[in-house]
Amino acid sequence: MARPKEFDRDVALDRAMIVFWSKGFAATSTEDLVSAMGIGRQSMYNSFGDKRRLYLEALARYQDASVSGHINRLRSKKSLAGIEAMLVGVIADDRAVRERGCMGVNAVSELGCTDPDVTRLRGESDRRLSAALRARLEEAREAGELRRGLDVETAAAFVGTTMQGLQVGARAGRPLRALREVAHFAIASLR
Repeated sequence: MARPKEFDRDVALDRAMIVFWSKGFAATSTEDLVSAMGIGRQSMYNSFGDKRRLYLEALARYQDASVSGHINRLRSKKSLAGIEAMLVGVIADDRAVRERGCMGVNAVSELGCTDPDVTRLRGESDRRLSAALRARLEEAREAGELRRGLDVETAAAFVGTTMQGLQVGARAGRPLRALREVAHFAIASLR
């Protein structure tokens, strides 16, 4: 009996993530996955379970890396400059990456609130990012950078919704310059 081919699980998961990120859950076939991952069908099932479990693991991995990146950009500069760095940083320079949008936003667009596991993953990420964003907005308010009377909770929701809109616009093929103008406009509206 031949031994199954060994593979790097993290590399295979990253490859599956890119397929799901590009195509979504429903449009991704098992053949798409095994082809991209460079493993056999049985190895995929043995290592990751079924397609849904693989999707959830890929989404969790994406969310963790994505939110960490957002928070790092948010904290790279003080006050509103950090928020602007985060918004502009959402927009990938590479067109192919940019046009994938955000895997998390894509998951919500595809599945809405119908999948409790996806809803839970997104909720955890949203809470983590929102807490960091509110802290930066409070700092901006204390520095006198926010428009007088602006509610921090509302401003955080506005920035979060703008991030999602930028990702949908990117996936729809909006030009890089237009997306960046929207990010700068959003920051200007908070001043």
